[in-house]
Amino acid sequence: MMYALEKGRGSMNVDLIFKIAAIGILVTVLNQVLVRAGRDEQATMVTLTALVVVLMMVVQEIAKLFTLVKNLFGL
Repeated sequence: MMYALEKGRGSMNVDLIFKIAAIGILVTVLNQVLVRAGRDEQATMVTLTALVVVLMMVVQEIAKLFTLVKNLFGL
């Protein structure tokens, strides 16, 4: 099992952090553009959509973590 962790298959990837950061930067810029254009409702919807996307990404990683722990302890 340690072989899987060493190879990176069972560990969290740094790419996830970069993806979340990129989504945050993109949403911030888009939000500011929409607010300045007077489209506050669309800005809110963009923010909420990005939040849902990021939460889904994090939930998938947590599910992988639980599966790894379950397999590690043989549950």
